[in-house]
Amino acid sequence: MIMGFDYAPAPESRAIVDIAPSYGLFIDGEFREAADGKVFKTVAPATEEVLSEVAQAGEEDVDAAVAAARRAFASWSALPGAERGKYLFRIARVLQERSRELAVLETLDNGKPIKETRDVDLPQVAAHFFYYAGWADKLAHAGYGPSPRPLGVAGQVIPWNFPLLMLAWKIAPALATGNTVVLKPAETTPLSALFFADVCRRAGLPKGVVNIVTGDGRTGAALVAHPDVNKVAFTGSTGVGKQIARTVAGTSKKLTLELGGKGANIVFDDAPVDQAVEGIVNGIFFNQGQVCCAGSRLLVQESVRDEVLDALKRRLGTLRLGDPLDKNTDIGAINSAEQLARITALAETGEAEGAERWSPACELPSSGYWFAPTLFTGVSQAHTIARDEIFGPVLSVLTFRTPDEAVAKANNTPYGLSAGIWTEKGSRILAMASKLRAGVVWANTFNKFDPTSPFGGYKESGFGREGGRHGLEAYLDV
Repeated sequence: MIMGFDYAPAPESRAIVDIAPSYGLFIDGEFREAADGKVFKTVAPATEEVLSEVAQAGEEDVDAAVAAARRAFASWSALPGAERGKYLFRIARVLQERSRELAVLETLDNGKPIKETRDVDLPQVAAHFFYYAGWADKLAHAGYGPSPRPLGVAGQVIPWNFPLLMLAWKIAPALATGNTVVLKPAETTPLSALFFADVCRRAGLPKGVVNIVTGDGRTGAALVAHPDVNKVAFTGSTGVGKQIARTVAGTSKKLTLELGGKGANIVFDDAPVDQAVEGIVNGIFFNQGQVCCAGSRLLVQESVRDEVLDALKRRLGTLRLGDPLDKNTDIGAINSAEQLARITALAETGEAEGAERWSPACELPSSGYWFAPTLFTGVSQAHTIARDEIFGPVLSVLTFRTPDEAVAKANNTPYGLSAGIWTEKGSRILAMASKLRAGVVWANTFNKFDPTSPFGGYKESGFGREGGRHGLEAYLDV
């Protein structure tokens, strides 16, 4: 028997980030209280401690933020692209300089492991601002006409699973193309967006170009419905996305939606098993499975089912769940009590419908919101856990015999955001990818992102693309 290493605690210091006891709304370059004085609390999912008190924006505050963005639009859009690019470069540099603080802040407010915020989120955030800074003076060569124009004021609503990264996905292309922004972060993870407001000030960004209004769904609804918003961008649940589409219907607002998913990770009999297992783990347990493009359905060719499952269970037994600030932690906390209840209910439904549940031996902390990494076998396409987006560390395992059967099962979902293919045959990868109805298809990897590559879905996973040259179109009048 090969003995594994014991890991001593390796906590990152939370003292490096200074969290204020309260935060206001960032409007026209300044922080201010909500007009009606309302506030809400944001808590650390790993400990349930209150981190700070945050202003709850109402309609009057949203009006003020949109008005500030409208005033700033004339001068911001008139700047030469090279000048706008300089501001984005400065923002990227400040983000890099303060990445350690931001990684700790994001881990505290979101619950994800520090090694993910440090090694994935923050580098990607800076990379997006660097990338779109480079596009700012090259819009005439992006393929959208010789002199593409900005839309105006962009109203952007982002989720809690990648708070700062989703902010970067939204704000960077909007600013590069000459738009101004009002952004509403998720109510459970507002702190990194408010930190970003200070980044904008340090970078010298003109007042009103970026405004941040915190609050719950009512704040987001007021922003989406505001008559002086020209563009709406939303990342979140399919249900809310449908509501937004109904609100925007019949107006001149441009809309992009990046919604839920039920991604299929397809493993063929010639796949390198150890490599595939790492991809499976990354596909569903990265960020506790709270990823819209998570590989939450594992389709394994029948002949290698047992081999893959045995290797997968061994690997799950080595994952470390616990303090998200510990650099050795693989599985952090679920973002909220509400999300934990949803994951728990769907897992119980899986058992009730006859699927076989398995988790490695795992001691959960006594406080905070935790869910052990879980896989279900004996799953059919009729099971709820194979159809509904769980948005947690829960994997449903199905089998297939032929490539055509794999495609049919993978596409048998109302979603169409992501898929993965594991095989040594390049021809099979290309043939499968052309048949899978998914916005992103990874080959022998999973959950790999790059600012130069477009991301988005089909069907109930939304429409429009973010990232790459394609991400510029959503913010241009073309």
